[in-house]
Amino acid sequence: MTKTVTTRYDVAEHLRTPEEMAAYLEACLEEADGDAAFIAKALGDIARAKGMTQVARDAGVSRESLYKALSGERIPGFDTILKVTKALGLRLHAEAAVMTEQEVSAG
Repeated sequence: MTKTVTTRYDVAEHLRTPEEMAAYLEACLEEADGDAAFIAKALGDIARAKGMTQVARDAGVSRESLYKALSGERIPGFDTILKVTKALGLRLHAEAAVMTEQEVSAG
């Protein structure tokens, strides 16, 4: 009988194009439900896919600081998020939220 070898799934290995990176971040923004550390972790995944050293350089922060900020264990400042998204070649955008009748009546 052969042994099955498993390895840990790393999403960064599957984010190859800017479009895939943007789609991943968009999906994470939708799923985060206000969890800023979750978004920071998603940005960390994208930064690892792109190359953490280059992203840190482009964002103007040290590589070590970037790893800590995007670990998902802390909530980085919004200025860091903006620097990182710019370094990744991504843009954040906003759209009006459409509330359901139930959400409107709940206040």
